[in-house]
Amino acid sequence: MANIKRNIIFSLENRKKDGIPIIDNVPIRMRVIFSNNRIDFSTGYRIDVAKWDFEKQKVKNGCINKLKQNASDINSDLQKYYTQIQDIFKVFETKNINPTVEILKKEFVELNKSKSNESIRSSKNDFIIAYDEFKNVNGRQKNWAKSTLQKFESVKVHLSTFKSDLTFEYFDENGLNNYILYLGEIKKMRNTSILKQLGFLKWFLRWAYEKGYNRLNAFEKFKPNIRIVAKKVIFLTPDELKSLREFVIPEQKKYLERVRDVFIFCCYSSLRYSDVYNLKKSNIKNNHIEITTVKTGDSLFIDLNDYSSAILNKYKDVPFKNDNALPVISNQKMNDYIKELAELVGFDESIHETYYIGAKRIDTVTPKYELLSTHAGRRTFICYALSIGIPIQIVMKWTGHSDYKSMKPYIDVINELKANEMKKFNLT
Repeated sequence: MANIKRNIIFSLENRKKDGIPIIDNVPIRMRVIFSNNRIDFSTGYRIDVAKWDFEKQKVKNGCINKLKQNASDINSDLQKYYTQIQDIFKVFETKNINPTVEILKKEFVELNKSKSNESIRSSKNDFIIAYDEFKNVNGRQKNWAKSTLQKFESVKVHLSTFKSDLTFEYFDENGLNNYILYLGEIKKMRNTSILKQLGFLKWFLRWAYEKGYNRLNAFEKFKPNIRIVAKKVIFLTPDELKSLREFVIPEQKKYLERVRDVFIFCCYSSLRYSDVYNLKKSNIKNNHIEITTVKTGDSLFIDLNDYSSAILNKYKDVPFKNDNALPVISNQKMNDYIKELAELVGFDESIHETYYIGAKRIDTVTPKYELLSTHAGRRTFICYALSIGIPIQIVMKWTGHSDYKSMKPYIDVINELKANEMKKFNLT
């Protein structure tokens, strides 16, 4: 039989996003054309368009790809594949057989079984490698705080525990549904937490899609019907805040005094725990404080009132580490002490809360003191300010909120309080 005419071409796959060609991390394919047939093989390698020599059909010398694989190793494997295909054709020529596409593909796969398994393992690892890149790149670009980095590391743990050999191809609609079921049924997460986890995953998958790592965009249209109830805003009313200020702390509980001072300062300044922890004496001016927030990096100018000023004055001559303005302890310990203090003051109103895990509704009743934490100080400030008529635009200037959507839960609380006050007319 005459030689089987064939042509073996190495090229980059043509991929587009929104009509624009993708030029980063593009798969390298091997196309074999013979006897009016055409078959494409995946080489298992990717490279940027700028690093590919189209004329010589190989990676430019000295270049590496996203996985730190160098040109020499990649090109060596491409040459090996070329030789293998030629050898397969030569065997068929000696047997006077013109192979079909299916037979050629089978023969090539058999020759590369070990490489194929290695490639599969690599693609499984690609998901986590890409996730680490996503976390590191965004962490640097957006200057994420340590707590935010820890949050995304926690997301990685959930994903790895869910499925140790994750690939981008797994997250079609069915895979996304499986992940949601896992978070609810196995991890017992509330639906509100599941939505946050899904949001983090979508963020990563969208980033990977734009990078060319991820071929699927099922996540864009994936909007599961997850039942949620708005989380109750826990804060101190003006009467409760006054009771806390005036409460006489027992002698054996004097360690709670500084905790109370810091918490009350949060109630009258709107500061988060992270910002009051980092507040320096140098941030304090004549009648205001100037800070750059830890969480968002916003520069805030917060006016002082009599209560916040009094607490700052109380400690102005007390030396603290790093020139801190207030005696702030660890967040966890402070939360424990706030609960202890609130129980002593008598904040034991029963708070009813409802949440869902999957389709299961769960109702709880908890004394208010158990639900208080450092963040309740910030919530108290916002609710108090709105209730006494301070315009929302001014409150947002103090708190650093950038849109009305984030303020809506507080507005709803104030509207509810106003409605309850109106009912007092019915009792006269």
